Amino acid sequence: MRFSPAFRPRLLDALRGYSRSRWLADLGAGVTVGIVALPLAMAFAIASGLKPEAGLWTAIIGGFLIALLGGTNVQIGGPAGAFIVIVIVYGIVERYGVANLLISTACAGVLLFLLGMFKMGSLVRFVPVSIVIGFTNGIAVLIALSQLKDWLGLAIDKMPGNFFSQVHTLALHMGSINPYALALGAACLSGLFVWPRLFAHGSPVLRVAEGHTVRRFARIPAPVVALVTLTALARWLEMPVETIGSRFGGIPQQPPAFALPDFSWETVRLLVTPTVTIALLGAIESLLCARVADQVATDPHYRKHDPNQELMAQGVANFVVPFFGGMPATGTIARTVTNLRAGASSPIAGMVHAATLAVIVLVAAPLALHIPLAVLAGILLHVAWNMGEWHEFVRLRHFSNHYRLLMLGTFFLTVVFDLTVAVEVGLGLACVLFVRRMSALFRAEPESASTPGTDGLALEAGPRPRMAWRLHGALFFGAAAKIDPIVQAIEAGPDNPEVLLDARNLFALDTTGLEGLEQILKAVGQRGGVLSVLDAQEQPRSLMERSGFSARLAEQNAAQAAGTDAHHKDREETPHAGTAP
Repeated sequence: MRFSPAFRPRLLDALRGYSRSRWLADLGAGVTVGIVALPLAMAFAIASGLKPEAGLWTAIIGGFLIALLGGTNVQIGGPAGAFIVIVIVYGIVERYGVANLLISTACAGVLLFLLGMFKMGSLVRFVPVSIVIGFTNGIAVLIALSQLKDWLGLAIDKMPGNFFSQVHTLALHMGSINPYALALGAACLSGLFVWPRLFAHGSPVLRVAEGHTVRRFARIPAPVVALVTLTALARWLEMPVETIGSRFGGIPQQPPAFALPDFSWETVRLLVTPTVTIALLGAIESLLCARVADQVATDPHYRKHDPNQELMAQGVANFVVPFFGGMPATGTIARTVTNLRAGASSPIAGMVHAATLAVIVLVAAPLALHIPLAVLAGILLHVAWNMGEWHEFVRLRHFSNHYRLLMLGTFFLTVVFDLTVAVEVGLGLACVLFVRRMSALFRAEPESASTPGTDGLALEAGPRPRMAWRLHGALFFGAAAKIDPIVQAIEAGPDNPEVLLDARNLFALDTTGLEGLEQILKAVGQRGGVLSVLDAQEQPRSLMERSGFSARLAEQNAAQAAGTDAHHKDREETPHAGTAP
């Protein structure tokens, strides 16, 4: 871990040589992704147990700060269902209340900033892909489950926070389905799947008309089309469905006021777990999003992301947003990819996205009164479907049992318990399985005196009986038990042995493994023999020298050699029995 106070937003580098054509491209991309973010921000807030304006202003303030200070060219920040919003935020609101959610988010922002400042952004890559896939698919299931209430129009006052209670509650109220809400939700979900295919290359629509009008329609985001058309339809037919206005009373047109939440160290102590969870999963989401952008980007002005600068920007955004009543913010994969495909080349596009959202909220907030919640639920069901990597379940047969255990275990723990338990158990299980696999790679191969030596391992007959082993792999705490057979062989072997350990293929050694070598040295000394560790690599040799093992080895060998020489000299000077004086 290395501390560096360097704080250099990507915007400073992106503005070098910035041209009018790039500005126009960023402007168009920012407006496009701002329109896309409008229904998603509201839907994520509502699904998290908050008011829709919490999601909107999180996308505006948090998205602006992440673009302004971040370490990527095209990252779009805001509320996201992929990792932290639906599952974590809803649980915190239900258990601790909205005020404590704000405190957790601000504290998570400080933690994220410290992770970036101490250059720990690369550590996020240590999370195995099987765990990421497992809890991503699990969260997709939970998002879909949480939206069934509004999608079906069920008469449920409040959904519980855990899986089994949700399933039980939904089953009890299946008789209260609102057919109008179901019709709107089904039309929304169907439209979201069909709209992109209508304008795909080779589709019937484009075969009939290849004109610019059709092309312009193809660029209109599907969620916006669904939101506008179905809201107008429900309003025109006066459908008896629940709307944003009927549940929340609408969206305020004025910006949120700055307010400090009630803060106490006693409260912070109780919120350690949700704070760490928000910070960890926010870091995973934002850096995973940045890596996806690196893979998709083709613009010549694009540069790979700086993970540490990105974490510091995420930290600032999450620290500031709660003071305006916002929720956790992070990088969003769908909106970032939309931004890229719309032609964005710099963080200016992300800032325009935030400004676009602000203009829409301040000017058109009264229109949101009539948005049916079933339509927003349909949008989130589509998000859940696209989020899940369902094909990975089919591909499980191609992978090892370790991979299957990690992925399926994380998936079921996420669904049945919660995301925090799933990540903690998943990472712990990954460590255990890694130790097991690494220990299986270590082996000690015995070489007999009758076997010709290879690669410089001399096994020719000498004044002492010889025993030799070749060490391969990493001798660490997980493999230390494999030293016991060597110790037992020496203890049961001949007196005064010469023991050779070929360490040229031993690439790693820890203190527990070093203790195993100490046992070998002790066993050799008790038998009056000498021990040689041959051709040790740099890391094992350095540890043996720093710990004093090399010095003890040389001292014991010198003592045994001196004792052997004295014994031979005494035998030469002592007359044999029966010899005449």
